[in-house]
Amino acid sequence: MPRRVLVRDLAQHVGRTVTVAGWVNTLRLQRAMQFVLVRDHTGTAQLTHRRGGPADPIEAELDALTVESAVRITGTVVANPVVRLHGVEIVPERVEVLARAEGPLPVDERSGIEHRLDWRFLDLRRRPAGALLLAVQSTVEAAMRSFAHAEGCTELHTPKLMGSASESGAEVFRLDYFDRSAYLAQSPQFYKQMAIAAGVDRVFEVGPVFRAEPSFTSRHATEFTGVDVELAWTTGVEEVMDFEERMLAHTLAAVAERHGEEIREQFGVTVTVPQLPFPRLTMAQAQKILRARGWDPGGEKVDLDPEGERALAAYVREQSGHEFVLVTDYPASIRPFYHQRRGEQPEVTASFDLLWKGLEITTGAQREHRHDVLLRQAAEKGMATGPIEDYLNCFRYGCPPHGGFGLGLGRVVMVLLGLPSLREATFLFRGPNRLTP
Repeated sequence: MPRRVLVRDLAQHVGRTVTVAGWVNTLRLQRAMQFVLVRDHTGTAQLTHRRGGPADPIEAELDALTVESAVRITGTVVANPVVRLHGVEIVPERVEVLARAEGPLPVDERSGIEHRLDWRFLDLRRRPAGALLLAVQSTVEAAMRSFAHAEGCTELHTPKLMGSASESGAEVFRLDYFDRSAYLAQSPQFYKQMAIAAGVDRVFEVGPVFRAEPSFTSRHATEFTGVDVELAWTTGVEEVMDFEERMLAHTLAAVAERHGEEIREQFGVTVTVPQLPFPRLTMAQAQKILRARGWDPGGEKVDLDPEGERALAAYVREQSGHEFVLVTDYPASIRPFYHQRRGEQPEVTASFDLLWKGLEITTGAQREHRHDVLLRQAAEKGMATGPIEDYLNCFRYGCPPHGGFGLGLGRVVMVLLGLPSLREATFLFRGPNRLTP
């Protein structure tokens, strides 16, 4: 049997006998001719067969096919400019049904997102955009990883089972762990900082994150993939923001080079490599700008809500044409106790959020590395320090200054491809009402 050839490469094999493997996409079984479209992960090819009567085994096999059956076809590649699919067709010599699909299919083009998620494997398989989505996500992750390695980061895999809540008890999943309770990690934050205290100069991780948020928005999930970075010996949060800017520019350049044309074709989006540095606004500046434009006229909101994030992104686009904006200097009242305070403004933290096209994709900060200050800031938050004693011990014996950030991989893919929901940007979504498939 000839070696398998991908559909995208068929035009290079005109006149040769090849084997293609994929799924039956469409059947047009006419009186004299049989046309079958077969799809693999690279494209769709047309099979053309002239009926030969009762003694024709190919005719019988094609007549018995069902849509989405897995098949292996061997035949001759023939040039045919009339065929819109690569200008070639296959004249089959052998048809092998590897797995017959039942009918009718449980999803079609009219199915809503929740029903499509019930049959996610079919949903992704039947749409070219589905395969591209996963390929883009893979490229994004690989590009971030290659950048982090080139910048001297050590890749870690931190525990996802914890003896206490990593940041806040309000959004944590608790589970039975032998004779006691354990918690699913909301963040690798404490472990990243522990690595810094262990003398690992720069830390990088891609891994699962769990948040027990009863949220049904388009941008929240109860389990998602986080990309986390922590950098030792930083002199300020500006170094952290600079690292992320360069990482994202590197990542988007890789995506544009590898998938730019396909993304334009399938999603109608042009991948833009951002100019550096990104625009920066303090939270106070952002609020002043937005309130002048009608957001929160009463001045009651301490943080930016989704409406405010979108409005700020629109303002930045108007002023600079940039898709990104770094919002810095968040109030200490709405930031974790381990975010470092601005010395001259103790009510403000050396922290930031990164917005991309109006969606928050990153939170980062310079961390507080002094043990006595951490204890004081935890007390200000009303936190009991017993459950985080192991974390606090990391700062008792000379922890260097450090800072870092965490971003959601799904949110990056969602914004990159212009998708309406995180559900569309995730292989298998998890939310308050979804634990399957």
